[in-house]
Amino acid sequence: MNKLDELIGQALTDEDRALLASHGEPGYLTQAFGIFRGPLAWVMWFVNFAGGLAFIAGAYAVWKLFGTTEPVAAVQWGIGALFLFQVTTLCKTFMGNQMQTNRMLREMKRLELQISLLRDLRHPVK
Repeated sequence: MNKLDELIGQALTDEDRALLASHGEPGYLTQAFGIFRGPLAWVMWFVNFAGGLAFIAGAYAVWKLFGTTEPVAAVQWGIGALFLFQVTTLCKTFMGNQMQTNRMLREMKRLELQISLLRDLRHPVK
């Protein structure tokens, strides 16, 4: 793969290299907050809110679990806490998958850009 990258790099001009460098991989926080923009932003906000609510409710259920003396109530609070923490994990996993999808789309766009730059080098528009 590095050999291919070197060949692509040799075929590009300095201007093309600068253009590709400006479209590099953003940092983690930029990617994480990037899921809250775009056409699915409302879904991500909803999932983030639901996950936060489930976490708070799960923490409350754990607090009630350790505060009860009855075994049946303890089991009920424990099952509720387990369920709510699983919902929290599911929400975070969903948002992580969306972040990975955004990374893949960004890489596909970079490839499209590289292909179009190489095509322009081989067949310049007159």
